Amino acid sequence: MASMMKAAIFVEKGRIVLDDKRIPDVGPNDALMRVTTTTICGTDVHILKGEYPVEKGLVIGHEPVGVIEKLGSAVTGFYEGQRVIAGAITPSGWSNACLCGYCSQDGAGTKHGWKPIGGWKFGNTIDGCQAEYVLVPDAMANLAPIADGLTDEEVLMCPDIMSTGFAGAENGGIKIGDTVAIFAQGPIGLCATAGARLMGASRIIAVDTVPARLAMAKRMGADEVIDFKASNNPVDAIMDLTDGRGVDVAIEALGLQSTFEAALRVLRPGGTLSSLGVYSTDLRIPLDAYAAGLGEKTIRSALCPGGKERMRRMMNIVRAGRVDLKGLVTHRFTLDQIEDAYDLFANQRDGVLKVAITT
Repeated sequence: MASMMKAAIFVEKGRIVLDDKRIPDVGPNDALMRVTTTTICGTDVHILKGEYPVEKGLVIGHEPVGVIEKLGSAVTGFYEGQRVIAGAITPSGWSNACLCGYCSQDGAGTKHGWKPIGGWKFGNTIDGCQAEYVLVPDAMANLAPIADGLTDEEVLMCPDIMSTGFAGAENGGIKIGDTVAIFAQGPIGLCATAGARLMGASRIIAVDTVPARLAMAKRMGADEVIDFKASNNPVDAIMDLTDGRGVDVAIEALGLQSTFEAALRVLRPGGTLSSLGVYSTDLRIPLDAYAAGLGEKTIRSALCPGGKERMRRMMNIVRAGRVDLKGLVTHRFTLDQIEDAYDLFANQRDGVLKVAITT
């Protein structure tokens, strides 16, 4: 086996380049995965633009599909050559956060408090998977076998986008017969739309302004779509559609004050705002929209659930034909072309939703 691999490396703000890096050594609890397919996430673009800080020299990417190349000496229940995925979030399984049921928040406690989002390690605190190989920590908690018959692209959304979007629907506590509004129909919002349908929502209202994304929202299960630029005020449009009642659950999937506030305003009394956006400034909760704290509204946030059990569940949904996310992959590149892929994805050209990167 060679000692070096090709990898997409964060060099500095505005520069992620393909370069050589040493293939990592495998510890007792680790697994080395040979990456066959991966993708680029919006979070990677935040890293590229310097909006989310990571160490220079880090390999980027957190959505791996591949084959086990080498297993650590303490890892059992898997075999070399097995097709697997690992979630974008790789919890240890034994931390306080994990044992409290919040595996995504796995991290090291300090005298200054708990490190947030500690479960997100790939491309954040350790080398990620936009490379020929990636080291999976705590392999027995994080590797999930891919069932025969499933292609790489069919499971490519499971590690992050699907798991995150579905978490938005789950955190909303959607019940059979609920009306749900979903603000923004990027990849995560589209998966939230699919998740809301699976959970039993009888009316799903999707908000965006890109025609292709509104059309995809219909494919994912939206009953009605609102072009927020054409309607000028999506809040009024949703209140009209619901005869003034409002929605049971609103999912915010963009990360802006305007969409967060709109999601809060369309809720019925006692409704739930499920937040999936990554916010770059302080959020403001308007007094009237929150009914001065007396409207019994709930606000919940989520980080992508990870770990092998979550991945098993996501792949089971795909395998059972309950959702088809292959249409989210609009462009395909090889690892050698990853700089071009970043240029396309970061600038949202040519109707891109997600890209598939093959090694």
